[in-house]
Amino acid sequence: MNDKEIMENILLTTKGACDLYLHGSIESATPQVHEAFHAALNDALCMQENVYKQMESRGWYAVEQEQPQRLQQVRQKYAVQA
Repeated sequence: MNDKEIMENILLTTKGACDLYLHGSIESATPQVHEAFHAALNDALCMQENVYKQMESRGWYAVEQEQPQRLQQVRQKYAVQA
């Protein structure tokens, strides 16, 4: 396994943890449990951002820019539905 694959696995695992912490926070029964999940979610989101930035800086997570006309089409589509 190379460095890129390791970072991809870390990113996917971190995203999964964020999902679990979010649901734990939403479904928590007490303020103390909510705060514990909320703190864990914030930590995991920071970790996810750091991993993403590292991957992007190495060219391992390239984001494609959408065409302006396509963005306008999507805006119009959802403006009509609203």
